[in-house]
Amino acid sequence: MSVIRLPLVVADADVRGRVEQLFSAMWQVKRALQRDARDVVDAYWAGEVRRERDVKAWRAELGLSRTGLERRAYRHLERSGWLSDHVSKALVMHQADEVWAGVARHLHPDASGRRVGRPRTGTWWEYTRIPGRARSHTTERKWETFRLHGTLAGHLEAFRHPALPPSVTTPAQAAGLVPGVRVLAQPHRMPTPARPVGRIPAGTLDAAGRPRARAATWFDHTGPLTVVFAGGPTGRGEIVLPVRLAQGAGRWPYLLHYLNDPGLWHKIDLVRRRDPAALGGWAYEAHLMVLAPGYASPATRTRRCQAAALERVGGVDGNVSNLAVVSLPATLNPDDGGVCSDRITLTEQEQDALAAARKKARGRQRALNRSRRATNPQQYQRSRRQKARDERRRAAGLPPKAVAVPAGPRRTTTTGKPRQAYRRDTLSAGYRTLRARHSAMAASAAEASRHRAKKIAAALVAAHGPNLTVEDCDIRTWFRLWGRACSATTPGRLITQLAAECTATGGQLLRASTFTTALSQHCLCGRHVPKSLHQRTHHCDPADGGCGLKGDRDLVSAALAAFTALTDPDDPTTARLDQHRARTAQILFTQGLQEALTESTAPKSPPSGRTHAAAEPRRNTLPRQQTASARRNAGPCTVTTPDETRPAPTRPKAHAGTTRPHTGRPRTHIRDKS
Repeated sequence: MSVIRLPLVVADADVRGRVEQLFSAMWQVKRALQRDARDVVDAYWAGEVRRERDVKAWRAELGLSRTGLERRAYRHLERSGWLSDHVSKALVMHQADEVWAGVARHLHPDASGRRVGRPRTGTWWEYTRIPGRARSHTTERKWETFRLHGTLAGHLEAFRHPALPPSVTTPAQAAGLVPGVRVLAQPHRMPTPARPVGRIPAGTLDAAGRPRARAATWFDHTGPLTVVFAGGPTGRGEIVLPVRLAQGAGRWPYLLHYLNDPGLWHKIDLVRRRDPAALGGWAYEAHLMVLAPGYASPATRTRRCQAAALERVGGVDGNVSNLAVVSLPATLNPDDGGVCSDRITLTEQEQDALAAARKKARGRQRALNRSRRATNPQQYQRSRRQKARDERRRAAGLPPKAVAVPAGPRRTTTTGKPRQAYRRDTLSAGYRTLRARHSAMAASAAEASRHRAKKIAAALVAAHGPNLTVEDCDIRTWFRLWGRACSATTPGRLITQLAAECTATGGQLLRASTFTTALSQHCLCGRHVPKSLHQRTHHCDPADGGCGLKGDRDLVSAALAAFTALTDPDDPTTARLDQHRARTAQILFTQGLQEALTESTAPKSPPSGRTHAAAEPRRNTLPRQQTASARRNAGPCTVTTPDETRPAPTRPKAHAGTTRPHTGRPRTHIRDKS
């Protein structure tokens, strides 16, 4: 299965109001279900005696199951009296199923032993998706909740561009055009398609032998693509939302893959995202799930076929400031190829773009702070400078000057708690608009970072092959120490995209435990070479009986990862370093290995023009201060930079991925009656 995002046109004020009411109603349903689930889960953990006696009966009594949560949702719908004007029973049921999915991940640990935390209640701004119901592929014209009607050919016929050649009449012909040709000319305010009317032949005969007919429905609509929601049982009827498609020919192969066959359409979720430029501050999309694999362009398929044919093995070393990859032929035969290394770091253009983006973000944060202080001056004290100015004016016999924006700290109680919660502050319309713009810019930057990681992963797999090994590290610890550097280089996102690209190419990105391998503390010759974290160069000193190998620490670790063998590919703790194979490769690839471990040997590609990092650097830029690449989050640190991970028996806490039993004291008003 795969998903395509279809932008929806919600320009009419009445339709936009109904969609907002739909999201408001579904959010209140989800909030009520989350509160119920939280109370029931707390009662479940509080009843230790009942759980030990019969856990299944205890869950059944509490209604802690998918069916029990669905029944609670039905009761909320029936007792509210107004929810049926906006939502249907099917929507409420699927919302309960989504809440239960989070509860199940809390009750039952996964294969690695991890379980999510206690269910919590989300906020209005976090509620961005209404789950829909899947279409029936055995019964015709049965698709509840959100439905997609129309055809791609009907959309092309309705919004055909005037300059499109007359010979192009089908979506397949439009997909074959050269990128850059305009296929569609959709207006800004797209018209809402009308519901089909009249009688349609049913294709059967009655008892008298006459052809039967039935009333026309939306399933007979063959015009532009449209998303339809039937509405609540007591509501004002259907909600019809036109779909806006990409107008250029370069995107039509993608649209043809997903939308040309309506029989593959399976399910639609209604999604909203913050957009300060859209009417109402929200942009709406339909996420259509299709019973087909994701789209891959011909160039992508060719690249993946060539990468799958590479008989190479490689290792990856993720770091705070870079990502190192080293690969060599799987046969260890120099005639089959040499050693190839690659090192991914931030370029000068990317660093300049990040600095500019951070400066803009700081400016928006300061503007938000000033706006909040201006609309809530009674909640803030005056700053030292403002107080000193008042003292000078009082000494001179002048009245104190009125202060519109107090610059001091927040007024608090004796315990340090704010006198008024931030959520109760008065916020101006400009504040809300600026906050929405700030959120949209953050989402845009995250999307650009994902696109950059995807392109880098594709280039790495094309050069090194799809069979790679990486250390199994907990990157959350890195963010606690070097959050700013990690947010710039995004090592976790790079490794995630690299794993996805390896899987799509036919290989696998294996994970090796650092406890059983300690790659950064070994040499290819098999000798143990201890290094602290600040030491970034590997040197196996011949004076101490070493082989004399000298190179970059990260590249050496990546090379050792290529010689890691796992008994169970799904269990990182079964990884062991094959020192004999590593030493053999060192002997066979002596000169090439030394060059590859000193610097990157792969060709560099320019940054993509679709990312923020590809922006041209400003001409009048001040030289950056020479600081460490792994800078801490804030303030000075009283301890030194931590060295490598200590052996497992001496560590104060378990390895990432292990779980501890639930030891927190449950908080609930439901008493255990055992």
